[in-house]
Amino acid sequence: MTEGAKKLYRSNDQRMLGGVCGGLGEYFNTDPTIVRLLFVAFALVAGGGLLLYLILWLLIPQEPTAELPEAPVEE
Repeated sequence: MTEGAKKLYRSNDQRMLGGVCGGLGEYFNTDPTIVRLLFVAFALVAGGGLLLYLILWLLIPQEPTAELPEAPVEE
């Protein structure tokens, strides 16, 4: 896999529930609010928005957090 390739993750920064909409927004370079509104509209019109969200919550991995190096302990 190339180094510049984007990966889809559930967002740690733009999350309200599980980070699915935030992760999709980051992946597609769009506002996560628009993705959230699309999920709500899909849930109201077709009834599948909630089910789709839950499936994506299970399938999309959590965004890895950057591990900070341990600071030396002074005694």
